[in-house]
Amino acid sequence: MADLAALQHRLGYQFADAALMRLALTHPSVAHEQVATAATNQRLEFLGDAVLQLTLTHELYRRFPEFGEGPLTKARAKLVNARSLAVQARALGLGEHLLLGRGEEKSGGRDRASSLADAYEALLGAMFLDGGLDAAREVILREFRQILSELTVEPTINNPKGELQELLQADSAEAPRYEVTDATGPDHQREFECRVHHAGVELARGRGSSKKLAESAAALAALQARRHSNKIES
Repeated sequence: MADLAALQHRLGYQFADAALMRLALTHPSVAHEQVATAATNQRLEFLGDAVLQLTLTHELYRRFPEFGEGPLTKARAKLVNARSLAVQARALGLGEHLLLGRGEEKSGGRDRASSLADAYEALLGAMFLDGGLDAAREVILREFRQILSELTVEPTINNPKGELQELLQADSAEAPRYEVTDATGPDHQREFECRVHHAGVELARGRGSSKKLAESAAALAALQARRHSNKIES
C-alpha cells in the first residue's frame, strides 16, 4: 500500500484513526484469499454511500429550489454512479493505495471502476466515523465542486405539466390551469397556443401542433421562467 499521507494530503483530510482509512482501502478479495472473517471495506462502503447520497441530495435541493423530485433524482444519478465515482477515485490516485488479494491484483483490480467506486464510498464512510458528518460533507463538496458547478437540472421533458404541478402545489393546493388562446392554420396542420395560469396569474404561454403539446410547452416555459427568476434573486 502506498504512502497514506499523500492520499490524505490530496483529500485535504487527516485521519485521527489511521486504521479506519486502511480498512476503507481493503478490497473484499483480501478476505477471499486469506482469512474469510478478515475485515474489508464493504461495511464502510455501505455507510459512505448513505453519507454521499445525503450530502449531494441536500446540495441539489439547495441549488435547485424550483424543481421537484424527478429532475433532482436524475441529477443525483449523474453524480452518484459507479462511473462518476471511479473518476473521482482516479483523480485522487486511489488505485495505488488499495489493498488487494493476489488474484485481484493480477487481473487489474487497481483500475477496475467498480473497485475504485466502492473504495471511494468506503473512504467517505471512514471519514464520517472519524470526523463526523461535517468533515465528510466538506470533503465531498470540495471533490464535487467542479461537476456541481457544471450541472444543470432540467424538468422531466416527458412530463413538464407534472413537474409544474408538483412545484406549485408545494405552496398551494390549487392546481395550474391551462387555456387555449389561439388556433391557426388549416385543419391538417393546426397550431395551438396555450397559456398556463395559477392563482389568477399567467405564468407562461406555449405553442404546439395539438392542445396537449401546447399545454406541455406552456408548462415547460413556466418552469424555465421560474428557474431564471430564482437565479436573478439569488
